[in-house]
Amino acid sequence: ASGIVAKVLELRNDTIRESMGNFKNIEHRLEHVAKISGIDFINDSKATNVNSTWYALESMTTDVVLIMGGVDKGNDYNMLKDLVQSKVKAIVCLGKDNKRIHDAFEDDVEVIVNTFSAEEAAQIAFHLAKRGDAVLLSPACASFDLFKNYEDRGNQFKAAVREL
Repeated sequence: ASGIVAKVLELRNDTIRESMGNFKNIEHRLEHVAKISGIDFINDSKATNVNSTWYALESMTTDVVLIMGGVDKGNDYNMLKDLVQSKVKAIVCLGKDNKRIHDAFEDDVEVIVNTFSAEEAAQIAFHLAKRGDAVLLSPACASFDLFKNYEDRGNQFKAAVREL
């Protein structure tokens, strides 16, 4: 959309490229953390509802190891089923109670693992992923079971990724 507006306003391509090149993503919202052994790690900790996780998965162009979970707010995970079936190779649950996630996706992915820290989730996701995959933290849940808030969850995830 911004490219169309730029054309209408007759902005030069060089100006557009320079502006887009300087754009910095919002922290904890589809934030690229690192590429390790050919695996992209993406922090979308701000995705505290199913809609946000849907958009994150929709944007993925590679196979995904999805880290999700936390305080479930009565989520209806059905809207994620098609995307999980087509893009997600494994789910790493991050939270104290993951039964609803297991129930929702047990027929859609072969591997669903429970974890109880960002460090454990990052390590397991790294081992489940392969070169060319993405590890996506997009919880679809609140963070208050294990973390102070979504920022704390995202920061702990980023620190854990950097330790891999």
